Amino acid sequence: MIRLHVNIDHIATIRNQRGTRYPEPVLAAGLCELAGAHGITVHLREDRRHITDRDVELLCQTVQTTLNLEMAATPEMLDIAARIKPDIVTLVPEKREEKTTEGGLAVGNPAVKKALKAAVKKLHDHGIPVSLFIDPELADVRAAELLGADQVELHTGDYCNALPGPPRDRELARLLAAAEAADACGLILAAGHGLDYTNVQGMLHLPGLKELNIGHAIISRAVLTGLDEAVREMLGLLWDFEEE
Repeated sequence: MIRLHVNIDHIATIRNQRGTRYPEPVLAAGLCELAGAHGITVHLREDRRHITDRDVELLCQTVQTTLNLEMAATPEMLDIAARIKPDIVTLVPEKREEKTTEGGLAVGNPAVKKALKAAVKKLHDHGIPVSLFIDPELADVRAAELLGADQVELHTGDYCNALPGPPRDRELARLLAAAEAADACGLILAAGHGLDYTNVQGMLHLPGLKELNIGHAIISRAVLTGLDEAVREMLGLLWDFEEE
């Protein structure tokens, strides 16, 4: 079965907009788990625009499934991860001015590659598995393998933003080729970014896919239907595929 990890960053976004103590990300994580989510994903950003250190520490203590901590490969973030020990760390690129992550890690850049190699080693030394968030390119998959990553998460944003028809088909072909390469390299395969209830089914045919990380679409649906219903509806789309 493909695992669903729910990104709850935007629960914290709503809270932080008014500086209140609610809605509580820890409570949201529990509701997602009760609805059947297989894991919780949060991104601790340099500017702490949504998830905070306090949130991550409490989630490490309370999440019953898997806590996936997304972060940049900076000394500050690596020290935090080494101290609190999430179940897995996903290293992502980060720009202060971006609204959301805009693409995969530049694993072909020598400076980035050097920093990632050191980050992977430090996290492994503390017993933490590492996923790299990469674009669906064969060279990037191979670079992730050489860097010692345990898992890759393919950036699905271009697929989600492409118009239906040939443009989206081309993006899906890129994802399929990258998925096959990851499988051949023995890397655990995840995917995410921009996926919603209308486009997620295209991902379910990726060979070797083990995990989807979905946040904004589920939290947006939950505003209208509640977290339980929003998570169960997404899981239903995944389960329908498994039964085919």
